Amino acid sequence: MVRSGDHGMIGGMSPLHALAIAGAGAMAGMMNAVVGSGSLVTFPTLIALGYPPVLANVSNNIGLVPGSLSGAFAYRRELTGQRRRLLRLAPASVVGGVTGALLLLQLPGSVFKAVVPILIIVALVLVVAGPAISRRLDRRNGGEARSAVAAPLFCSVLLAGVYGGYFGAAQGVILMALLSTFLSDALQRLNATKNVLGSLVNGSAALVFIATTRVDWAIVGVLAVGSVIGGQLGGKVGRRLDPRSLRALIVVIGVAAIVKLVVS
Repeated sequence: MVRSGDHGMIGGMSPLHALAIAGAGAMAGMMNAVVGSGSLVTFPTLIALGYPPVLANVSNNIGLVPGSLSGAFAYRRELTGQRRRLLRLAPASVVGGVTGALLLLQLPGSVFKAVVPILIIVALVLVVAGPAISRRLDRRNGGEARSAVAAPLFCSVLLAGVYGGYFGAAQGVILMALLSTFLSDALQRLNATKNVLGSLVNGSAALVFIATTRVDWAIVGVLAVGSVIGGQLGGKVGRRLDPRSLRALIVVIGVAAIVKLVVS
């Protein structure tokens, strides 16, 4: 990332550009509904089309918010009975998203490039080791289900929100790793929780960006349409995956995120 002052002139969006951005938005909406990391499709697409980095990142964040909401709505069945959990975790996501957005506008890009790959590696380790960690925690708790939101989970979700507001790629991987480690619940239900929390992070960051920096609303509009469609498709695809397949997909996308961030 670069500072918000590095804005360039944005010309008119050609039909070909609009088609490419809409397609990337649809793919991102599907990915975000299933696991996350949709920004790894849309952000590089915008950069490849010649948009300045911060303008692309900001517009990308705002444009994907409707898709995140679409994905959360597609998983509404799995959200049944999770109201109390979501109400307890929502403030962490909102505060984290706002904080991350403000950091994006202040910190140099070198901080992002150095720290983010490490965060994703830790998240993937948690995804792979999650079942073993959960079994150990269950034995320690005498088999009692871990459905309550404890302080470590709240703080972890807060930090994930800071990261999500700052850039957001693989935010879903990190959230899924945290939720599956700290909570004992079906993976599809945790995925639904992840979709809501991710929407709160992105929405909070979007409000900061709208209020404080430049936005390309043409990008936002095209991404929004594509991501909403993708979010609904992702909800249908993701619900059909069994837990092992979902974990495998999380790992694959997470590894791809690391490679993309390291080589870019």
